[in-house]
Amino acid sequence: MNKAEILAFLNANPSCHLATVEGNKPHVRGMGIFRADEDGIILQTENIKDLYKQLSENPNVELCFNNYKDNIQIRVSGTAELVEDMELKKEIIAKRQFLKPLVEKDGYEVVAVYRVKKGIATVWTFATNLAPKTYIQL
Repeated sequence: MNKAEILAFLNANPSCHLATVEGNKPHVRGMGIFRADEDGIILQTENIKDLYKQLSENPNVELCFNNYKDNIQIRVSGTAELVEDMELKKEIIAKRQFLKPLVEKDGYEVVAVYRVKKGIATVWTFATNLAPKTYIQL
């Protein structure tokens, strides 16, 4: 897969597992990205969650996307950068209505948006299971 194909795969399969580190312990959770494009992978959390604290202390992450039907897995390693963009926050809230009551109660400040820029992706399939890994700059 090339970069464009990987970005298309991430947008078609936005549910992933996100790994962070707190102290010396790994933490993995399932979540959905907002989008992936030439500017990076956009994800959102709230500043009251452990994820926010973990990313504040150590922004190194790995995301793992799967399409089990086609037996494809894409892992992306990178650094999550906090994005202070009110228009992007409004766009996210408009598409993720479940967040609207939280924003109405606590304001947009509770929403934390991150961009994983310049990630490094590796693709796994059954066909490439034993082949050396290749890495694609996103």
